[in-house]
Amino acid sequence: MKRRYKIDVDCANCANKMEVAAKKTEGVKDANVNFMTLKMMVEFEEGAKPEEVMPRVLENCKIVEDDCEIFF
Repeated sequence: MKRRYKIDVDCANCANKMEVAAKKTEGVKDANVNFMTLKMMVEFEEGAKPEEVMPRVLENCKIVEDDCEIFF
């Protein structure tokens, strides 16, 4: 299952850091962050519940970029 989320991030480098952090999150199969459109596309692993995974994605992203936001 894939879902798209609006994000708030300051620069392309920060967006790249968020993408790497999101990909390392349990329950995430793949992630792509587009700085130009301020969107994050997340593909979830089979059986993963987005409403449970996304708070962990945000937590991991805030470790590398503390002022980022993901709207879900």
